[in-house]
Amino acid sequence: MSINRANSSMPLVVQKFGGTSVADSQKILAAARKAVRAQQRGNQVVVVVSAMGKNTDTLIGLANEINERPPAREMDMLLSTGEQVSVALMAMAIDSLGAKGVSLTGGQIGIKTDSSHTKARINSISTERVKALLDDGNIVIAAGFQGVDDNLNITTLGRGGSDTTAVALAAVLGADQCEIYTDVDGVYTTDPRVLPEACLVRQVGYDEMLELASLGAGVLHSRSVEFGKKFNVPIHVRSSLSDVPGSLIVDDAETAGMVVSGAALTKDEAMLSIVNVPDVPGAIHKIFAPIADKKITVDMIVQNASANGESTTISFTIPKDEIDDAKEAVAGALEELGCELMPVNDNVSKVSVVGMGMAEKSGVANRMFRRLAEGGVNMNIITTSEIKVSALVSREVARDALRIVHSEFDLDKIEPTPGTEEVKERTALSPEEVIERLRGLGMEDLTIDEITLDDTQSLVILTKVPNKPGVAAELFDQVAAAGVFVDMIVQSHASDDVADIAFTVGRDDFDRAVAKTQAVSDQFGCEGVSSKREIAKLSVSGVGLRSHTGVAIGMFEALGSAGINLDAINTSEVRVNVIVDGSAGKAAEKALKQQFASSLR
Repeated sequence: MSINRANSSMPLVVQKFGGTSVADSQKILAAARKAVRAQQRGNQVVVVVSAMGKNTDTLIGLANEINERPPAREMDMLLSTGEQVSVALMAMAIDSLGAKGVSLTGGQIGIKTDSSHTKARINSISTERVKALLDDGNIVIAAGFQGVDDNLNITTLGRGGSDTTAVALAAVLGADQCEIYTDVDGVYTTDPRVLPEACLVRQVGYDEMLELASLGAGVLHSRSVEFGKKFNVPIHVRSSLSDVPGSLIVDDAETAGMVVSGAALTKDEAMLSIVNVPDVPGAIHKIFAPIADKKITVDMIVQNASANGESTTISFTIPKDEIDDAKEAVAGALEELGCELMPVNDNVSKVSVVGMGMAEKSGVANRMFRRLAEGGVNMNIITTSEIKVSALVSREVARDALRIVHSEFDLDKIEPTPGTEEVKERTALSPEEVIERLRGLGMEDLTIDEITLDDTQSLVILTKVPNKPGVAAELFDQVAAAGVFVDMIVQSHASDDVADIAFTVGRDDFDRAVAKTQAVSDQFGCEGVSSKREIAKLSVSGVGLRSHTGVAIGMFEALGSAGINLDAINTSEVRVNVIVDGSAGKAAEKALKQQFASSLR
């Protein structure tokens, strides 16, 4: 890979304009004026543009009129034309303003990808041509969303790929900042198009934004945030319609002590639950390996702890439009393992709250569950991480659920902190540092930051919980009142009538947690309580967990091959957690480090 800072004597800015920002000639001219003004202020400027307005949707519609399942290679050939129109018009607009502009396709820039048509990953970007054009005084207009593979086939990066192109270019060029222009003023506490009371947030951390981006926040594509985090690129989200400061996505965000910084809703989810899964090593890997092979995007993965030691339930969510592919993928494993796929629920949405402050302050999950229960909202699946709590709810109450949690954490009352929109002094990574971070890998290859073992916890399981609002809220209220800190919470979907809830606590709190759980079981007529005093929690965290669905699969494979059974699973965008028997902790840690040795930074 060739990595070079364009001109060390001049700052470099990458500006990205989305489809709504270049939807017509007047908007293209307005975007061109922003680029020219940035150059006039002494910057070298690279502009990345998306296809105009709904152009991509129009092209997809045309393709589907001709062929219900068009070849992926030809779809890439077709869809890439949208950005080619935009870059040419942008270059013309810049010329009309008296500046020099040159438009380039992804292939002309030198964006090399793998050959996964319609969802390609970037392997490398050559910077020589862009550098030469910038040094000659040009504004370089780059087609977003596209590249070429080793055989010069045109490839596209998938939805939101222009964001990915922009931040990737900023990374390899050593840009001082990457500005993402959109139709909103910046990053909000939730999507303002869904909840008008959403508030602008001046700064957000990379990990928070990764969670929010994947949760349908609608501002940034999660792969672009992964690039920002991996290569330390400040991302400035701004309005294409005004000059308001916008929001910064940086490593050390100033969030003014907020515990929860955002809430999000993912609308078009589908939930698949597999029951009677043999509680033996390797069973989970057999289910998810063919899903990964088909590159189906799996979001929430929840395996509740087995109460009887014989079988367990696995629940997971996927995009609604991938149901048929997922059912086809798991069919063989279901037959081999003798388990059963419950009727797919395609009428669910995921509501989540996110915040770095959760890692240091308990009680967020309790408050969320209580308020949803008071609002009559039932939760089908629950999963938590260090900085996120998510619940799967019926789609018809999803907007109400989002408003409830948004209000509960006062996200409608945030006042932006003055001055936090400015980028702190930052030195771009040197070419040597970027190369070191890549270590011979492709730009989008998985990077694992750490693999950790926590063998100080215990597991408590409340079985056959009536599937109605209020049980989880009461359980965790009572546990909290006993002074017990809860780490990981997992609720899987056993059936339409009942669910199982598992959670981990410190070993010193085990007896109190079991006693309180038994009291709730008696109160609500649950089947009972089971528990395990000595467990080990294994966590894999890093950059790329969202876009590399194989991380969880790799964990399942490594542990299954080592003969280690999984007691519980939960996932997030930056971390995957599994629970195993305490006696297997060290062996599990060793197996995972061997599995991800090539990706461990």
